[in-house]
Amino acid sequence: MLMKRLEGKTALISGAASGIGRASAILFAAEGAKVVVLDRAPAVEETAATIRDAGGHAIARVNDSSEEAEVVDAIETAMREFGALDVCFANAGVSGGLVPLQEQTPEHWMEVLKINLIGTFLAVKHAARVMTPRGRGSIVCTASVAGLRSGAGGSPYSASKAGVISLVQTTAYQLAGSGVRINAICPGLIETGMTRSIFEQAKTRGTDHRIGQLNPLRRPGAPLEIAQMALFLASDAASYVNGQAVAVDGGLSSSHPIVPPRM
Repeated sequence: MLMKRLEGKTALISGAASGIGRASAILFAAEGAKVVVLDRAPAVEETAATIRDAGGHAIARVNDSSEEAEVVDAIETAMREFGALDVCFANAGVSGGLVPLQEQTPEHWMEVLKINLIGTFLAVKHAARVMTPRGRGSIVCTASVAGLRSGAGGSPYSASKAGVISLVQTTAYQLAGSGVRINAICPGLIETGMTRSIFEQAKTRGTDHRIGQLNPLRRPGAPLEIAQMALFLASDAASYVNGQAVAVDGGLSSSHPIVPPRM
């Protein structure tokens, strides 16, 4: 049931060509938001078209969220076309793969950090710049359970997501008194383009029924389940939630990973 929790608000969502970003953009629009969707993949145009076909308001920008000028362009588009920016969901990211430590290079680290951490910083910086004068706003960042502890990603990816969590925590205090909130979501294993290879390999081996077995719900998550948390954090329902890293992972991070006992 839609409650129009973002009625009258404008939202910017990065990484919106697929997965969590696309699901969030469609949900935000259905909940009343006018959205600017950002991704370096041209498929972001399809996300905007889906929203418009459903009667919503959406503008797509084929921009690189790790380039400052292109982040500024997307935010200025929201301000110019819709008159404000109320919500910024800094969601764009890459996995970086599982490269053995001795084979990792500074260039590999820089690529992952630039997109996952620097890109998030740029969204936070420029969203806060336009939100602060209005005295309100919500910034949501996609981190990961990999940023909480080891075992959920490669070293560059995990470090970048730990950096996102720290960025959220420190920024909450830098924005103290501004009326702007900032929080992070830490997804567990979600079936998206980033994790497609995991699911495809499991299906090839005939072990797809075991995907997600390490969390108490014994299943992977869906992009919409992360989008629902992003919606909550973006909305006024989360008006007293600030500086937090919220795990949405089926319970995986509630314990050290083990295979749960059979009921």
